[in-house]
Amino acid sequence: MKTTIFFLCVCFSVSATLKAQQVQDTSYQIKIKRARYELGQGPKVLIDEGHHNFHTMDGRYKIFSTILKADGFQVSGYPGKFSVEGLKGVSILVIANALSARNENDWSLPTPSAFSADEISVLKKWVSDGGSLLLIADHMPFPGAASDLGQAFGFKFFNGFAIDSVKRSLGKGGPDIFSVKDQTLATHIAVQGSTPADRVNHVATFGGQAFNIPKKAISLLKLRDGFEVLLPDTAWKFHNDTKKVNVGGLSQAAILQSGKGRVAVFGEAALFSAQVSGKEKRPMGVNHPLATENVQFLLNVIHWLNHLK
Repeated sequence: MKTTIFFLCVCFSVSATLKAQQVQDTSYQIKIKRARYELGQGPKVLIDEGHHNFHTMDGRYKIFSTILKADGFQVSGYPGKFSVEGLKGVSILVIANALSARNENDWSLPTPSAFSADEISVLKKWVSDGGSLLLIADHMPFPGAASDLGQAFGFKFFNGFAIDSVKRSLGKGGPDIFSVKDQTLATHIAVQGSTPADRVNHVATFGGQAFNIPKKAISLLKLRDGFEVLLPDTAWKFHNDTKKVNVGGLSQAAILQSGKGRVAVFGEAALFSAQVSGKEKRPMGVNHPLATENVQFLLNVIHWLNHLK
């Protein structure tokens, strides 16, 4: 069967190849309009680094951690398995593109959970007791690895690649744009912030997945009609018979109040990074010319998770 590449000119079969193609943009500089806390005096934020994460604090999420630090948050990595003791005193836990050991260098099915049942139980109770979780699971294999954790909060992930089939049919590339104008970007405080200076009109994403949300959740990024999820057996390998599902109207980002705590779920990770991709060093993330409001979007989400008004 002839392989068809839908939206990239190169097919990557293993994560090691992709890692060589996507690296952080060390030239990108960030400035915060107004920090919420004095430097290093804000609440504690941990970024998961104990589950074969594709995005880590000093790696592809360097700019993510830099943004939060500039806002005054205390940011550090979490290298181990999740435990009650390890989460004491933590306000926000960030999990970005976790993987099981089986998929660290093999992005094909099966994609087992990155988290044990005990860890999921710990996280569920921690959130219920007042913790805030930012769970990010990009395209396959990351949704598979995070599926059990997402399901614990009522989210159903599609372990594939979300693409705009209309844009693809017109031969258009570039990021997907969500905007208030076309009602694909929510007007919730988690998007818009608490002051006019925090307002966000559009957000750019760079692929990712789609998911169903529980009834009590609020979608922040709504996929337009015409979006599909491609479900290959191996990441980036698409064939004429690759299964696809229509996902127009589903979510790529949503929030949920869970007990005393809060959860934000994102089906795309690059929107909060600053990377360059390929030999051409194409910008991906907050460094992209169309992603000028992504930084403020991140801050608004983090402030919502931190119960700030």
